[in-house]
Amino acid sequence: MTNIVEKHTINYGLSVRDALIKLDEIAPSSILFVVDEERKLLGSLTDGDLRRGFIKGLGFDNKLLDFVQSSPISIKQNEYDLNQLERFRKDLLKIIPIINNDNVIVDVLDFSLRKTLIPADAVLMAGGEGKRLRPLTENTPKPLLKVGDKPIIEYNIDRLINFGIKTINLSINYLGEQLVDYFGTGESKGIDIKYVTEERPLGTIGSILLVENFYNDDIIVMNSDLLTNIDFADFFKTYKESGADMAVAATSYHVDVPYAVLEVADGVEVKSLKEKPRYTYYSNAGIYIIKKEILKMIPENQFYDITDLMERVLEMNLKLVTYPINGYWLDVGKHEDFKKAQEDIKHIKL
Repeated sequence: MTNIVEKHTINYGLSVRDALIKLDEIAPSSILFVVDEERKLLGSLTDGDLRRGFIKGLGFDNKLLDFVQSSPISIKQNEYDLNQLERFRKDLLKIIPIINNDNVIVDVLDFSLRKTLIPADAVLMAGGEGKRLRPLTENTPKPLLKVGDKPIIEYNIDRLINFGIKTINLSINYLGEQLVDYFGTGESKGIDIKYVTEERPLGTIGSILLVENFYNDDIIVMNSDLLTNIDFADFFKTYKESGADMAVAATSYHVDVPYAVLEVADGVEVKSLKEKPRYTYYSNAGIYIIKKEILKMIPENQFYDITDLMERVLEMNLKLVTYPINGYWLDVGKHEDFKKAQEDIKHIKL
């Protein structure tokens, strides 16, 4: 895979002809960012910039810097929010360089490839044995069972990539070497995939402490055996705007009572009557966002579930919020779920 930064950058010392050739190669995403030897951003260059330069009398012997837009829109690394990126998208900006404090291009956001850039790391829990799906999981870890044309976990990894996640940690155990062989370092997908191995079961969140380093202040944690089209950007914005310490995605289910329900006070007096009411409840969907700083609440080398952490957050009077998934969600835990997934994937886009 061609590095997207290399694809869209050109050294200022190259010729106008070199720029035309490269613009032709990357069409229809025809924009180049002109850089120096340290990859510092000097300007942007399009076919239109070259054409306007020629009209003004510039020629092939002129320097590239004579043609460039010297103050292109850019994104400052770790100093942006999702609302800003949404405004760029609405303004029909398609490709934007991401620069660090030294004005060096470290990444490029192409809205045709990624919806946004969520500033978070991700951890996918992929160590379970999938006993309820045997014999399918006797020689294959559940996350690598194929739904349609690719493994369950790959849908989740690709969706996280689509929302700009650059570092994904996989927590593995049962037949975990197969996951390492399948995904490798993540280079083929243009991201960094790292692995931690549970030597013994550590629950649904305990293994997160095995991750050596998180690069962002927030972490998306999810089960790897889910199929969902959750809007990660909206989930993340909801979490940040609420000022929460932790957020949990939830799915709704309804209970229809086929009779009239009486609301009674003191066990005798009827206060109201509801005819065949519907009650809506929300259940844990297995997708979370947590502040990195609350990881210190998780005990080391102990079995510890995510529900234990949620209870601890509440006990400490920290803020826990929920986010309802309005789209598709399926936990592929049993054979009937796996069969349903094979049918659903024909009709939904993940």
